[in-house]
Amino acid sequence: MTNYKKVSVENAPRVELHDQLELTGAEISYNTIDAGGCVPFIHSHKQNEEIYYILSGSGKAIIDNDEIDLVAGDFIKISPNGARQFFASKENSISYICIQVKENSLEEFTANDAIIK
Repeated sequence: MTNYKKVSVENAPRVELHDQLELTGAEISYNTIDAGGCVPFIHSHKQNEEIYYILSGSGKAIIDNDEIDLVAGDFIKISPNGARQFFASKENSISYICIQVKENSLEEFTANDAIIK
């Protein structure tokens, strides 16, 4: 058994990597919304926060009725209860990665979790 799993992302509007990477502590998805489009629903979560990284393009998120402009290079974290919906700008598409993890589950990170060999 290897200690890693590598996959290539297909060119699709949404790709969830949970099954492909056999993830056990997070969900990761790659998403693209065409120019002028949007995620067709508002949603929140029971226990998972989401971290978004905007890869390209621009658009906005509406979170609890607040409108947040998004451009390539932006990160945004949304708490589970935040009601959210994403929109691409009228001029161009927006592509982003979404990482979903259980809120308050991180106990160790970076160097604190590292074992130097």
